[in-house]
Amino acid sequence: MKSGWAMIAAMLLTAASPAPGPASVGDLAWLAGTWVKDAGGEWTEESWSAPRGGIMLGHSLSGAGDTAQGFEFLMLQPGAGGVPAYVAQPGGKPPVSFALVDHGPARATFENAGHDYPQRIAYVRDGNRLTATISLIDGSQAMSWTYRRR
Repeated sequence: MKSGWAMIAAMLLTAASPAPGPASVGDLAWLAGTWVKDAGGEWTEESWSAPRGGIMLGHSLSGAGDTAQGFEFLMLQPGAGGVPAYVAQPGGKPPVSFALVDHGPARATFENAGHDYPQRIAYVRDGNRLTATISLIDGSQAMSWTYRRR
């Protein structure tokens, strides 16, 4: 009988506990730092600031040898309803926003079905390793970069 009451008490406490709040940019702090990929003379660097003032700023630079071939300005900020948004400006073009649709302690997925390509941007961190993958919403035409923390 005691175990039955304990189970009921536990269920009531769980039901009374507030639901976790919506995700915030601070939940993505695990992305902060400088991430580097070097392979066969080609390189890519992606850097993210720590969250401050509700945003994270980032940039990406890629090239070969001593020549830069592409860059991108990045930002994580509160979007619609406060849900974090990944805002990208490849090559300094107008910004494109992707809403956070899934996240965990070391992973985040952002989507924008109305964008041509990519429509999905996903990050997964495993210790000092970060994998970034872009694709269409259905996961097709995927391209990935695996970085090491500098």
